[in-house]
Amino acid sequence: MKLPVAVQLYSVRDEMEKDFYGTIKLMKEIGYDGVEFAGLFEQNPEEIKAFCDEIGIVPISAHVPYYDMLENPEAVLADYAKIGCKYVAVPYLTEECRPGTDGFAATVEGIRKIGEAAKALGIQLLYHNHDFEFVKIGDDYALDVLYSTIPEDLLKTEIDTCWVNVAGVNPAEYIEKYRGRAPVVHLKDFKKSGDKLGKLYDLIGIDDEAQAEEEEDSFSFMPVGHGVQDMPEILAACENAGAQWVVVEQDSPAKGDTPVNSVTLSREYLKTLGW
Repeated sequence: MKLPVAVQLYSVRDEMEKDFYGTIKLMKEIGYDGVEFAGLFEQNPEEIKAFCDEIGIVPISAHVPYYDMLENPEAVLADYAKIGCKYVAVPYLTEECRPGTDGFAATVEGIRKIGEAAKALGIQLLYHNHDFEFVKIGDDYALDVLYSTIPEDLLKTEIDTCWVNVAGVNPAEYIEKYRGRAPVVHLKDFKKSGDKLGKLYDLIGIDDEAQAEEEEDSFSFMPVGHGVQDMPEILAACENAGAQWVVVEQDSPAKGDTPVNSVTLSREYLKTLGW
């Protein structure tokens, strides 16, 4: 049995805002086994659970803003427990929270606090990386420092394979490094021209002033299997590491494509590999 495949609904966020339940149903029709939420759009958690049960799609996880969880972790996470999410991920850190700033130590302790609240609700907290966690603290990547500081029962990985590659690290090797601690892995593909990466955080829908002004077309997110990533190697690493789910995410479609077509192409490609 290959691992089940979910889709991060941030990939189709505009469609979710227009038609929340219709878009989830469409993801099921495309062939996804599960969904990972990126906002509930003011929908009722119990109704979301009932709908997912009805159509046969698993609400596996959710990306929830760090500060939202930090402010009131029990109340915020309770909604996801009602939906039936087994996992919740810290999706992104704003600049003042990141490694290399005075705020990072407090961020680590904040994530620990959220992890404790999640555990009490029967939810496993994950951390979803970008590339900025691969700065060094001493001899170690900041991401590794995070995982070595917070115990595994409070924090596991959600390795985003695109951002690992962008940081100059082999995604498959990094997944294997966290064997047994990598229950959910993000499959994300891309292509780039030259050495410039462009304003990447603009591409994921975040205005990040720290990003340098560079060529707009030097980087593009792509459907899984349509970019530079060695997906068969990455998928093998997921299996070897004991992952429970793989999640397709495409932050923005390639030029001329649509979000729905992008996630459709990703699912079709994975089916050609037997997934």
